[in-house]
Amino acid sequence: MSTGESRWTAEQVLALAPDAASRKAGAELAAPGPWSDAGAGRGAVWGRCKGSGSRPYQTVVDVAGGSAPGYRCSCPSRKFPCKHALALLLLWSGDVETVPEAPESVPEWAESWLSGRRRREEEKFGKAAARDGERAAAPADPEAARRRLERRAARIAAGATELERRLEDLLRGGLAGAEQSGYAVWDEMARRMVDAQAPGLASRVRELGSVPGSGPGWPSRLLEECALLHLLDRGFLGIDGLPEPLAATVRSRVGLTVEAAEVLADRDAVVRDHWLVLGRYDSEEGRLTARRTWLHGLRTGRPALLLSFGAAGRAPELALPVGSSMDADLAYYPGARPLRAALGKRHAAPEPGGVPPGVGVHDALAAYGVALCGDPWLEGWPVVLADVVPVPVGEGWQLADAEGDSALPVAVSEGTRARMWRIAAVSGGGPVTVFGECGPRGFTPYTAWSDTAIPLTVTDVGGGAA
Repeated sequence: MSTGESRWTAEQVLALAPDAASRKAGAELAAPGPWSDAGAGRGAVWGRCKGSGSRPYQTVVDVAGGSAPGYRCSCPSRKFPCKHALALLLLWSGDVETVPEAPESVPEWAESWLSGRRRREEEKFGKAAARDGERAAAPADPEAARRRLERRAARIAAGATELERRLEDLLRGGLAGAEQSGYAVWDEMARRMVDAQAPGLASRVRELGSVPGSGPGWPSRLLEECALLHLLDRGFLGIDGLPEPLAATVRSRVGLTVEAAEVLADRDAVVRDHWLVLGRYDSEEGRLTARRTWLHGLRTGRPALLLSFGAAGRAPELALPVGSSMDADLAYYPGARPLRAALGKRHAAPEPGGVPPGVGVHDALAAYGVALCGDPWLEGWPVVLADVVPVPVGEGWQLADAEGDSALPVAVSEGTRARMWRIAAVSGGGPVTVFGECGPRGFTPYTAWSDTAIPLTVTDVGGGAA
């Protein structure tokens, strides 16, 4: 018997870390020396780790139960997972001798915690299903909901109108003054959009404030972003005249979101498939850690993006292993080009998924172009490039078709440079499969496969934005 899960890679384990200090400490502890009585089985990994006290710390991780891994350690750390849990998982991922399969030897202290956790998980899911049933049976008050939506839409329209005047003043005075005025002007404008209950507009205004002084060519970039913001303003102010899919996209971009439960309740929006986990990336957004997980439907061929968030000191709960495949329901949020989805029922535990099907450079650009037609504010569209070779060009990189007749430029940043060196090392000069996003500045890579089905996560797992 086994744990019920394939042993994870080190990258998958480190993606669970709440911060860089935990990753480093966990890696340092991932050696046989301090560990004893370690084992794996029945969907769990356990062991004792020698600490500063007389008694070793008891550590157990539930890698199969519930919607996310669960951790229990007798150490006093307030981080989840702690360094001991990370170290134990790292040992499990690569040291079968130190952490052997022992499903009949689960210690009592680990068994007790596992049983309680899984019982609570079952109760939680049962209650959630009951609440969903109650919501479906309860009489809705569509008139009250309509009035609330109208009031908020009126506030957002007022904010968009004010923002239009601000953009007109900016362009009338010339973009050169934007660098001299500093960030305070943009921050005040963003707060006005928050007051108007338009968080999407506020976020875009804050991004505008970071463009002046960002390097050569910033006036052109600022003008481009102002044009996109103007388009979004005008789209919302004239939303009644838009086709419904595009209107749904505009509403989501300004911040009128739909609850995940509401999306999952729409059976027409639910798609069941075997979803291959293509990549995962964490970024810091204020006091939260945002995790983006991209999926590919092996039957439908559809891409999907899952978003999850974790508070300070905690990694986001959703931690699907990159390269795995799971039989699950997804429900897409409405939009002209649906991509973001809510994860519904999982029909089986994740299993190894293999190398994803990919396309050439021309088809990748065509898919990105089609997506932009439906959503001009799209920051990136997920694609899998098959049989491409990393090629350094000046200070940047390209991913060229193996035949050498076309190439896709890689977005220039410190993060992507480091990623491309890792991909080049894996490729050895030969073709590889690379997953990433096509965006306005080029292609941003996240995962690579060489001649094996084992994925290489090329991002700084668990770190900030590139």
